[in-house]
Amino acid sequence: MEWAFQKTRLKLNKMITTRNLIRHELIGLSVKVVESTNKFQVGIKGTVVDETKNTITIETDKGLKKVQKKGSKFIFEIPDGKKVKVNGDKIAVRPEERVKLKVKKW
Repeated sequence: MEWAFQKTRLKLNKMITTRNLIRHELIGLSVKVVESTNKFQVGIKGTVVDETKNTITIETDKGLKKVQKKGSKFIFEIPDGKKVKVNGDKIAVRPEERVKLKVKKW
């Protein structure tokens, strides 16, 4: 059963590109905080395990860390290995609403 889930997840991840990342599910992606209004959050890196309208929860070597979206910038690694810098202000909406966004340039 777990294999079927992983296979489905791999198919979905292949659709994520550098151009459409902010309209996709972020959970499961590798991420690093590169800028933040909270200096203690800069440098946090790990895997996204949860997401709300205002925060991203990152699983790190030292445990779970919640990072605010607004005022932060992230580098996400998509499944093909490419890295994408994302302004947290652009993704500071509920995940289910973000997939409906029409974004010209981010």
